Amino acid sequence: MKRVLIANKFYHPHGGDCVYSLAMEKLLREKGHEVAFFSMQHPSNNFSSCEKYFPSEINYSTTSKNKILKSIIRPLGSSEVKRKFNAILDAFRPDIVHLNNIHSQLSPIIAKLAHERNIKLVWTLHDYKLLCPRSDSLRQGIDICELCYKSKFNVLKYSCTKNSILASFLAFVEAKKWNCKVLSSFTDCFICPSAFMKKKMMQGGFAEEKLTVLNNFIDIINIPPAKELRDDYYCYLGRISAEKGVETLLEEASKLPYTLKVIGSGPLLEDLQKKYTQDNIEFLGFQNWDSIQNILSKARFLVIPSEWYENNPFSVIESLCLGTPILGARIGGIPELIEPGINGMLFESGDARDLKEKITAFFESEKGVSSFDYSAISDRAKQRFSADLYYNSLMSIYEKIF
Repeated sequence: MKRVLIANKFYHPHGGDCVYSLAMEKLLREKGHEVAFFSMQHPSNNFSSCEKYFPSEINYSTTSKNKILKSIIRPLGSSEVKRKFNAILDAFRPDIVHLNNIHSQLSPIIAKLAHERNIKLVWTLHDYKLLCPRSDSLRQGIDICELCYKSKFNVLKYSCTKNSILASFLAFVEAKKWNCKVLSSFTDCFICPSAFMKKKMMQGGFAEEKLTVLNNFIDIINIPPAKELRDDYYCYLGRISAEKGVETLLEEASKLPYTLKVIGSGPLLEDLQKKYTQDNIEFLGFQNWDSIQNILSKARFLVIPSEWYENNPFSVIESLCLGTPILGARIGGIPELIEPGINGMLFESGDARDLKEKITAFFESEKGVSSFDYSAISDRAKQRFSADLYYNSLMSIYEKIF
């Protein structure tokens, strides 16, 4: 059994990368591996016996003036991170270091330190940070952009990071230091949760032989059988922000007679609640998993109206495992998860008219939601995204790099 050290900047359910990292830790332990975790200190962290090795918290949204220098140095490799990561390497002596979302708060310096000790390194990619200094392949948070895949100077040209020249300069310096050539030299395998991610990594100069496609997974034991009787509503689940396409969805939903339940929080929530006050639009805010599961399992379908390069969204995986079909935007890795007519439909990302027509089709056409076999959707998804299948694939990756 391999001894695995997992690294992720947060050690609590903060986003998809955290959900994945914590689930992988649990899975590897259940399979008999010795597992340690490296993260940063945070008041919301789960309990960890490795906490003494965690470097101090860095919060870029609330950094005080007396901590600015610390915040600038951390992405490039601070002495504190080096000292504490070396200490956990000494104490745990891992066979494999498995990186996740580590930029800025931890920094790729930990990849360098592991490589210098000849420890095998696997890196699961949750966003486009290795290609785009902003991490989301959006120019100033609005338009799809791939300019930095070839030249990181564009983050300066367009002040993409926080619409700030200073923040963009720091992102540029970080990207230049931890560039494709450097990170490739440290890493034995990059795991891409979607084929789309692999394609973009290759476009950005990463060698195909170091890229492996492996979807995210879910603990299917806690997923109940699909409900055959559905209530008369559809859902949105995710962050309430511009790149998610929520505004496009709400504008069209407001013109339709069907009930939409919006689950999630984010920077646009308050404004959108004030703008869309129709009775058929319900803003439910943040919900825990039990509540989400209950709402999704009774929905006619889930809408994923994204207008950015989604990778391998957990919201889609969770919905499918509950037997709930998807109406998804044809962008990023979303189309890889949807078989039109089998477990959902696709529409052109950002195309309001197409979205409106597909919502109507789900409810009213002969090829609409009534034709979907909820149990079959659930069964197929539980097979495809099961922890056991993921584990076997991950072990194959681990063995291959030795």
